Amino acid sequence: MSGRSGESVVSTLRQPEDLVAHGLAPAAALPDLTRVAARYAIAITPHVAGLIDPADPDDPIARQYVPSADELAAQAGERADPIGDHAHSPVDGIVHRYPDRVLLKLVHVCAVYCRFCFRREMVGPAKEAALSKSATAAALDYIRSHPEIWEVILTGGDPLMLSPRRLAEIMTELAAIDHVKIIRIHTRVPVADPARVIDEMVAALKVAGATTWLALHANHPRELTPAARSACARIVDAGIPMVSQSVLLRGVNDEAATLEALMRAFVECRIKPYYLHHGDLAPGTAHLRTTLEQGQALMRALRGRVSGLCQPDYVLDIPGGYGKSPVGPDYLSHSDLTSGKGEHPPESRYRIVDYCGGIHLYPPVP
Repeated sequence: MSGRSGESVVSTLRQPEDLVAHGLAPAAALPDLTRVAARYAIAITPHVAGLIDPADPDDPIARQYVPSADELAAQAGERADPIGDHAHSPVDGIVHRYPDRVLLKLVHVCAVYCRFCFRREMVGPAKEAALSKSATAAALDYIRSHPEIWEVILTGGDPLMLSPRRLAEIMTELAAIDHVKIIRIHTRVPVADPARVIDEMVAALKVAGATTWLALHANHPRELTPAARSACARIVDAGIPMVSQSVLLRGVNDEAATLEALMRAFVECRIKPYYLHHGDLAPGTAHLRTTLEQGQALMRALRGRVSGLCQPDYVLDIPGGYGKSPVGPDYLSHSDLTSGKGEHPPESRYRIVDYCGGIHLYPPVP
């Protein structure tokens, strides 16, 4: 595959020198990028590299994957475990934050490494690649011993980095647990390395005894290339429903038109928009975060631009492990009305703001 620079990218780029050689970073940035690479993993697949325009210093694909010296500047309030995985991890590989579902983190590697990743201190080649055999057995035993667990969410790292054989084994073991009815897989692979989504991989996702859902992470409409769309179609055509998750990122998707195009692209691919995450307080990611007010304004704009099929929930993962909370704009407030003559007590109604900013009373005034 050829990037827009004309350089041929035939393998995943993992070193700062690779980024410079392929025109994705200037040579002058090499010392800073080397410092970033010493702390945080780098990986840009040939497919993703081919989407980047090296002539555009603000390219939204590059901004997600190409490291920056800004990552060396940690801000107050940022933390290595911003959403509190460790506080809710009863055994290695399990995060049990909500009563009816758990995360199962089988692998700690990804096809690509996002510069805003909230697990950036936990994943990458310098970390253990996968959960050990004994730790996996203990994690499965934990799930078996907790009948309230209805859903298991495979995450990591990216679970589609497992071989189809290993993935099928895990899926079969989970589906054999009577109380596990849903297995959800969170992945970047269909947009980062769509050639990996082969028939054997798709077959591994389907298992008797449980329903599989797949959550695709993409942040910009250009990521949904023809190859990525074909990979998603193979999954959906196999009977596996898909939802999306995206992160609101400054300079990537913080304009209404870009979010509109992204959500429309998901729906066109038969992927239901699910979550739009506010950026987490991971170290060195302040340059990619927006404000909550900006996110709320974008959600208001999206409400007026696209169908309900295209509406994700805008959520904030509360630092410290307290879970996700919807933080979209509030359209409803109370309004006490009187006749103006003091003859009747105040009557409580609601003020509702429509998508154009108009204010209405509910129930309407007679």
